[in-house]
Amino acid sequence: MGTRATGFDREERRAAISLAAIFGLRMLGLFLILPVFTVYALTLQGATHASAGLALGAYGISQTLLQVPFGMLSDRFGRKPVIAAGMVIFAAGSVVAASAHSIGWMIVGRLLQGAGAVASVVIAMVADLTRDEHRTRAMGMIGGTIGMTFAFSVMASPALAGWLGVDGIFWLIGGLSLASVAFLYLVVPTPRRVVHHRDAELTPADVRRVLATPELLRLDFGIFALHLTLTALFFAVPLLLEPFVPQAGQWKVYGPVILGALLLMVPAIIVGEVRHKLREFFLAAIGLVGVAGVVIYLGRGSLAGIASGLLLFFVGFNILEASLPSLVSKAAPAGLRGTGIGIYNMAEFAGAGLGGAMGGALYAHGTSTLFVALLAVAVGWLLIALTMAPIRYLTSVMVEVGGVTDLAAVATAEVALAAVRGVREVILYPGETTCFLKCDAKGYDLAEIKHALVAAGFTTE
Repeated sequence: MGTRATGFDREERRAAISLAAIFGLRMLGLFLILPVFTVYALTLQGATHASAGLALGAYGISQTLLQVPFGMLSDRFGRKPVIAAGMVIFAAGSVVAASAHSIGWMIVGRLLQGAGAVASVVIAMVADLTRDEHRTRAMGMIGGTIGMTFAFSVMASPALAGWLGVDGIFWLIGGLSLASVAFLYLVVPTPRRVVHHRDAELTPADVRRVLATPELLRLDFGIFALHLTLTALFFAVPLLLEPFVPQAGQWKVYGPVILGALLLMVPAIIVGEVRHKLREFFLAAIGLVGVAGVVIYLGRGSLAGIASGLLLFFVGFNILEASLPSLVSKAAPAGLRGTGIGIYNMAEFAGAGLGGAMGGALYAHGTSTLFVALLAVAVGWLLIALTMAPIRYLTSVMVEVGGVTDLAAVATAEVALAAVRGVREVILYPGETTCFLKCDAKGYDLAEIKHALVAAGFTTE
């Protein structure tokens, strides 16, 4: 069976926790605005439904465009300076948004917020500060932080808006962003060396191979569609709720809905992974997202109808949000996980950007127009997902190896590993020191893999 890691050392634990906190703060600044933005934006000078929707999704546009450049800059100039610069840009965008009296300046502020695109850099820094065998666990901590941040934000945002105002929320997250820069330099360990990690970062040379992998493209479309739907819904739902519950009190709706959805989601994810039924739950969750939109639309004349639709949506959303990254890791060929996740993240932000713009533009033509479009997105996604190949329950394994100097050495190592029990894919790159494998989740032994490499004349760590 797979060899278990002994656990984080002290520096790895500190790095994982502190970077998860910074990542969570970055996402808090984006999620806190979602449930309260539309009503506020429509009060700004020159605002229309279309321009308010564009402002809602604008951060996703700049995030999509700048994720890769920020990652490349951090490889060259170091992680901390680039993360600090990104958080300062985000804070500047928050100040512009907080001060905006017109929808045009709000759009500028939201674009600036998204321009602080440090998510990929934080993930790269996690890779710098953790050993290969512990990296997946550290990334999982970041994933968990995102989920908790989203749930907290949706529940707390309306109450905060009632207390501070929406402009006050922008001021708050701007201040927290600047405080995180001090936290970055005082608490987060400094990497001993900064290198490019194929398992955690997008590698431009590998983009073509990832885009030629149908399973990854299906999943990229999935996260694009999911965040398009999420952002478009958050344009419409606050307006639909307002006749029944003032915005400051809408946490009373979101709170029970989010908590109920989490309670229903967790068993589904556990059963799906343990019993290898992830595909079935995945397809059911897509269907649930589509049905939820129909329920919200048909029930828009009552608070109970809207809340019921939101409960269905968040059950489906939570299942999909938790399972999609796992499916990307399973579907990515050996050595391509970092690039696969990088393109997946770009698709997520692109979906959020288009979702805001689409939500506002279509809502202006009538509530039915928007919800028919969202149903079409869900049906299209479900049809695409039905063509998924059976899920391969494989795990990614990395081994530090020396002596891989040329293509002949690569071929020798790959032949040696092909015969090892549980190994399904192997790839090495001449001149690099990491061997990337995809193995049966419970059918491999790390000691056997290292023994095969040593027997073939290579060194391992």
